[in-house]
Amino acid sequence: MNKIILDLCGGTGAWSKPYKDAGYDVRNITHLDYDVFDYTEYMDFIDDVYGILAAPTCTMFSLARTTAKTPRDLKGGFKLVHRCLEIIWDCRFNGNLKFWALENPMGYLRQLLGKPPLTFNPSDYGASYTKKTDLWGYYNMPKVSKRQLTDEEIVRCSINNRELPELPSDYILPNNFKSQQARRSMTNEHFAKAFFNANR
Repeated sequence: MNKIILDLCGGTGAWSKPYKDAGYDVRNITHLDYDVFDYTEYMDFIDDVYGILAAPTCTMFSLARTTAKTPRDLKGGFKLVHRCLEIIWDCRFNGNLKFWALENPMGYLRQLLGKPPLTFNPSDYGASYTKKTDLWGYYNMPKVSKRQLTDEEIVRCSINNRELPELPSDYILPNNFKSQQARRSMTNEHFAKAFFNANR
């Protein structure tokens, strides 16, 4: 299959996994092998880039961030978002890009990109927890398959104590990154499958 999916800042590759499982050529551009800022290889195969998934770090945009010790640096945080958008623009201007999506937990990124076409909770697609997430881009809307949370699941969400997925066995944690952080930031498998089914 000649369809290439670029998974920018893909981390564990959870969002792009359904594409990989289906035989797409998935390129996970993340800290393991690549630096998104220096990544220009895509220009060599730009005609075959079919879709782009982007999940830039939310550290500076998170509503949960406390700024008493470490001030919020929106300009610094946006550099990674901007680089993801540059790659998206290159692939659209010079190639045959069919869809793209940029994800971030609902927060201050809205003040820079505007309100997204989709804001969802993973439970909207069958997951057992809520986490308001924004999705900008050009894509087909994933089909909702809402799950009614149990009382216990609602309580666990309210105290940020949901059950976390396991990290892939071949995943390497970046420096100064904790396992719990990585597990908490993984794209939920139910949403990933719903997105894939709508954009394949």
